[in-house]
Amino acid sequence: MEMDGPVGANALDAEKIVGKPVDRIDGRLKVTGGARYAYEMQQDAFYGFVVEASIAKGGIASIETLAAERSPGVKLVLTYRNVPEQGAGNHREAHPVLTGPVVSHYGEPVAFVVAETFEQARAAAYLVDVKYDRETGHYALPHHLAQARVPHQADGAPADSEVGNFSEAYANAPVQMDVAYGTPLQSHAMMEPHATLARWDGDKLILHTANQMLSQGQRVIARTLNIPLANVRLISPFIGGGFGGKLWVNADSILAAIASRYLKRPVKVALTRQQIFHVTTHRSDTIQRIRLGTDRDGRIAAIGHDVFSGNLPSEQVYEAAALQTRSLYAGPNRLTRHRLVQLDIPVASSMRAPGEAVGLMALECAMDELADRLKLDPIELRIRNEPADDPERHIPYSSRHLVACMQEGARRFGWHKRNSTPGQVRDGRWLVGIGMSAATRGNPLRFSRANVRLDPDGIATVRMAMTDIGTGTYTILAQIAAEMLGLPIERVRVDLGDTIFPEAAGSGGSYGAASSGSALFEACQVLRAKLAGLAGMDPNTARFGDDHIATGERSVSLSELVGTGVEAGGEIKPGRNNQDFSQQSYGAHFAEVGVDQDTGEVRLRRMLGVFAAGRVLNAKTARSQAIGGMVFGVGAALHEDLVLDPRFGYFVNHDLAEYHVPVHADIPASLEAVFVPELDERSNPLKSKGIGELGICGAGAAIANAIYNACGARIRNYPITLDKVLASLPKQA
Repeated sequence: MEMDGPVGANALDAEKIVGKPVDRIDGRLKVTGGARYAYEMQQDAFYGFVVEASIAKGGIASIETLAAERSPGVKLVLTYRNVPEQGAGNHREAHPVLTGPVVSHYGEPVAFVVAETFEQARAAAYLVDVKYDRETGHYALPHHLAQARVPHQADGAPADSEVGNFSEAYANAPVQMDVAYGTPLQSHAMMEPHATLARWDGDKLILHTANQMLSQGQRVIARTLNIPLANVRLISPFIGGGFGGKLWVNADSILAAIASRYLKRPVKVALTRQQIFHVTTHRSDTIQRIRLGTDRDGRIAAIGHDVFSGNLPSEQVYEAAALQTRSLYAGPNRLTRHRLVQLDIPVASSMRAPGEAVGLMALECAMDELADRLKLDPIELRIRNEPADDPERHIPYSSRHLVACMQEGARRFGWHKRNSTPGQVRDGRWLVGIGMSAATRGNPLRFSRANVRLDPDGIATVRMAMTDIGTGTYTILAQIAAEMLGLPIERVRVDLGDTIFPEAAGSGGSYGAASSGSALFEACQVLRAKLAGLAGMDPNTARFGDDHIATGERSVSLSELVGTGVEAGGEIKPGRNNQDFSQQSYGAHFAEVGVDQDTGEVRLRRMLGVFAAGRVLNAKTARSQAIGGMVFGVGAALHEDLVLDPRFGYFVNHDLAEYHVPVHADIPASLEAVFVPELDERSNPLKSKGIGELGICGAGAAIANAIYNACGARIRNYPITLDKVLASLPKQA
């Protein structure tokens, strides 16, 4: 199936199972320990431990491994001197390890020790003696902006866009806003560490690994190890969180595979929490400049957004923080630019809602500043700049209910009670304020395939190389199959996380469930047609329900039709809809905070997100995803800061004790997410949109705007910690 037009009415519209708050079908396995993750899959394995570089740039002058090799239990020590030749490419194409004496960033693997136990491998790793020739590197983004270049990311949107004459329109605008915002380096901080168990069956490699996108990972591993794609199998039925940190193949997979082939035994490795920060990817920090030129009524004439981010010299991936600015608000004259600075720190790559998550923290605060200058309600300012169509691509939106989200949120949150003058509302020692922001996230569709089989026992089995990273994919796919085939959800089995199954998009970019679910929809359509043919019924009028297929007065049990079993495959492809329509999901965040009048401490008191994201496939998992994203936004606004030592190019707070993320005590009980009704027939056959990342988009900006309303502190460098707030607190009498 290719999305070249509206899908029209279909079997999912009945919503007997789809859309309902069904409990996760994998929930019992997880709470009882029955769900097995990559590191738990096999016990007769050797254990590996990574030795990291202790410099950020330079080369290995000498490396002595004899002491480690003689250590108890040690079976192998890998260095650049004894690894096989590997394929090359950026981190999205290949992941070669230990390829030579050059060190490109702190924490880069320089050796890999394998032993009978984890403890033996770790102890021996500290016996590897490496001496370095240190070179001067570039580490801190703000120090090297003059060397920024235009990135050329092959699979992304153009780095720059321009419509009209921004410079002239901005210069002539009666009201001008020119502000700069900064967001820090961030780490994914997922619960499960990166882990892999590798084993070889002849010349075929089998990896149990924590990877969000298995079909893509299969290609990367084959290219890296210079082996045929058909000889690589990735298995990952359960993943303990990823947030983008497991989108790409990391060193654990390649090192385990190489060592296992040497030793002819399974080898497993789990990165320590501290190693994750340097051995895997992170989100780049950004420096963003927002320029808004409007008339005195707040209608935008010129909008500009410049973004600087950093990455290794070998990489083209940049933080696309201006993408949402291209479509969110109207304005005839527009300019967005992204610039990439070459830095000698670990690879920067996708982290939950790459681009919008940090871009909206600048744009939506700038809109709040503009509203404050114009003495205009922030919601009214946004409504006045609501576009009729995509303002850069000049194509219609597939659906857009941003204004409805803002208005519904304002009603529910009590926005009309807001005092627009900062510092006027008190609750004892707390200064209280409320703020809002818009939310948007792109809605991509990716190629996916699925297979579904109905057996004589009445069980339908769904198979695809999709993953579930804790988002509820197992459950949603079961709901789709049950709805399409007229079965109770208990009669649907879902097998995921294995590349022997049909190729799927994987979990990333908010396209996972929509893409894989659409492929399953098509597979079920084909199966329905086969079953109707077997029953001698017209597939266009046949009804499926209660384990039967029926037409008119005639009804036939599905079990009677299938014989030894009937199966069907389906696939989904992006089509003209993606080119002819601008597709985004939308929302609005509302936050109330308290700011301590003496210390500057910020406490979130309540928060509401209202979202429009097409058909909600499961009311319970959708709400959980939205709330989880909002909590992520709380962390971005108030907590998260991966601190770089600019002298040595390493992350100082590389553990969960000092890299702060929100905990229960930081989040109020009054944090809620709701969805406005919406169906998008141009999006996919499910009429849904991705929601996995929508909740974080704009959430931090709503909190920042609430802090300004509470105490008048306009903090433009995140996170908003009390030391930054203190200087702006009103003077006490």
